[in-house]
Amino acid sequence: MATDTPTRPARSDRAGVLPRRQGLAVTSWVLRQQRRAVVGWSIALAAVCAIYVGFYPAIGDQDMAQLIEGMPEGLVQALGYEGIDTAPGYLESTIFSLLGPALLLVFAIGFGARVLAGEEEDGKLELELTLPVDRRRVLLERFLAMVVQLLVLACVMVVTVVSMVLALDMDVMVANIVAGTLGPFLFVLAMGTVSLGAGASTGRKAIGLAAGAGLAVASFMADALAPLIEGGGWLENASPFAWYLGGEPLTEGVHWAGFGGLVAITVVALAVALPVFARRDLGV
Repeated sequence: MATDTPTRPARSDRAGVLPRRQGLAVTSWVLRQQRRAVVGWSIALAAVCAIYVGFYPAIGDQDMAQLIEGMPEGLVQALGYEGIDTAPGYLESTIFSLLGPALLLVFAIGFGARVLAGEEEDGKLELELTLPVDRRRVLLERFLAMVVQLLVLACVMVVTVVSMVLALDMDVMVANIVAGTLGPFLFVLAMGTVSLGAGASTGRKAIGLAAGAGLAVASFMADALAPLIEGGGWLENASPFAWYLGGEPLTEGVHWAGFGGLVAITVVALAVALPVFARRDLGV
């Protein structure tokens, strides 16, 4: 007696196509694709933080105040060396205002430009958008994937710095290290979102990279040049880079006004990109 053999449903993600299941399917798929990259970046970030925090005892044996005494005051402020002879000042000058943000910016801006505009240029996005998924949801879930990855890297940064600070008995509060990490996280998230939004709005990866990197560089330059220019305080006030450093989070804790400004950049970049991406002709 013949019986009907049930057909096994084909899996839509076997060839790297976005699965059709409900929930945060886009976010889950992107995170699976990115898991090796996140592990690699986590190792690199932890190594850089551990190495530079580990230098503090050797540098602390010298009179750092005397070493920078002969430098011009504006240059000292531009480099962020005002308090480098203290543990919080050293961490701010090396990890939280230079190395940490630089590494995270490369990751976030590159990911933001590539995750939509890069895939559109490669012809991969059209296949994904043939599935019954709203374009706005695709953009928001890819943004969420960026948030999750940056949160992982920020946690790696916190754990590494806190471990080294405790091991070296440095006079820095753990709560302030968390606040100091929240600032670079929000700054990098804002720049990455600008890159994501510009790429989604134009379909050009190069424009996404230029928008995010250009705003980040302009922010850094405005903050660095402000002390060197007479009446340059307005440059510092306009610099998103200064918004998270100006409140000195490693000594004073969370700087709500500056952090709120960085969140505003993220929200505005998303709000502008969502309707443009939803209406733009992608050839789908």
